Amino acid sequence: MTGNHTLFAEHAYLPDGWRRNVLLEWDDAGVLVAVRPDGTAAPNVARAAGPVMPGMPNLHSHAFQRAMAGLAEYRANATDNFWSWRDLMYRFAARITPEGLGAIARWLYIEMLKAGYTSVCEFHYVHHMADGGRYANAAELAERVVDAAASTGIGMTMLPVLYQYSGFGARAPRDDQRRFINTPDSLLELLSTLRRARPEHAALRYGVAPHSLRAVSEESLRALLAGLDANAPVHIHIAEQTGEVDDCLATTGARPVQWLLDRFDVDARWCLVHATHIDDGETVALAKSRAVAGLCLTTEANLGDGVFPAHAYLEAHGRFGVGSDSHIGVDWRAELRLLEYGQRLVRRQRNVLASDAHSHVADRLFDAALEGGAQATGRATGALRAGCCADWLVLDPDHPSLAEHAPGKWLSGIVFCEHGETPVRDVYAGGRPVVQARRHADEAVAYAAYRAAIAELLD
Repeated sequence: MTGNHTLFAEHAYLPDGWRRNVLLEWDDAGVLVAVRPDGTAAPNVARAAGPVMPGMPNLHSHAFQRAMAGLAEYRANATDNFWSWRDLMYRFAARITPEGLGAIARWLYIEMLKAGYTSVCEFHYVHHMADGGRYANAAELAERVVDAAASTGIGMTMLPVLYQYSGFGARAPRDDQRRFINTPDSLLELLSTLRRARPEHAALRYGVAPHSLRAVSEESLRALLAGLDANAPVHIHIAEQTGEVDDCLATTGARPVQWLLDRFDVDARWCLVHATHIDDGETVALAKSRAVAGLCLTTEANLGDGVFPAHAYLEAHGRFGVGSDSHIGVDWRAELRLLEYGQRLVRRQRNVLASDAHSHVADRLFDAALEGGAQATGRATGALRAGCCADWLVLDPDHPSLAEHAPGKWLSGIVFCEHGETPVRDVYAGGRPVVQARRHADEAVAYAAYRAAIAELLD
């Protein structure tokens, strides 16, 4: 592409809601330079095939886990839970090859794009060879994932993970964690290698992910942050399971979120993934910190984690985004739907997460997930306005969830109704049409490579 590029939409979802006759203009770097509503279509300007909405950021992904989706749905013991699932996941991770990881990530990112995710935060912790030895290129596996994102067109925030210990109190790592282990210095060197080989640009950002409070110490977390750019995103798993909360209390005398907020300057660059088991005080404190709660509802339900206190958190003006995490589902609509349904089941009410400003639940959750997800990526995305990445999706106007309905009902229809195939028809990422008529140009080749990787893993 050369020069600026334009698209006319009869309806587009702007920061102030649905607007008519919107002209989108973006530059060669894939950044919007103008968004003009209430205009008139020019004969030489391409027209969107349906209503246009911002693409959703996916703020939490473990790409390799897509390949094991559905394989753990049997009872391994009488008290099957997250920890028994984790043992299976570790055995699976031990078999991943660089080529297999690249193939799995590439197919997953195509699935994300087709669902309307236009960027992803990759919480990447498989770093080394199966025996724990280092690849000649320390960033070998991370580069495979970054390249998979680039080849599909999805925007990426790559978050190499610091993992040192198997539990609170700096317990020695288990043998089946050897592919994950780094020190703060070796993790920062890996990040530097990545930056040199794959420099940042509008569609690529780097940050770090201290895996969890059980996997890092206070000292190592401080050392990691000290070696990091002051504005780089920081993501961490926290308070996902009651067992984690109990261990933290027993070891430190504090609950995980409370401990972190008391000791570190947790602010808008932080994303606290899950944060499922927080008490009333932590709920308010997390909201005040301006950090993002990274909610992964389909994974949290699949693993039996629990229900995040979303009503109280939103009442405290907390920020959140959604992710597909283990990828047993890859659809932001399902994440938002389950967020509301969990609250309905707990409170035995309907439309729990509506507000005085947003009487439609879907609109409120969509707006919040766009804003929080974009913040967690550390990239300018999540809105149709000048200065943001040209990331959007085009809805099928003939889809049963939209046809004959007024624009104010469209989000409710696509989030809370299931009518056949996805309502997402086309997807643009960085100004490029990466999905057209529900097809990605590379999906046949990518799927064949994915199947080959699965066959090798399951052999």
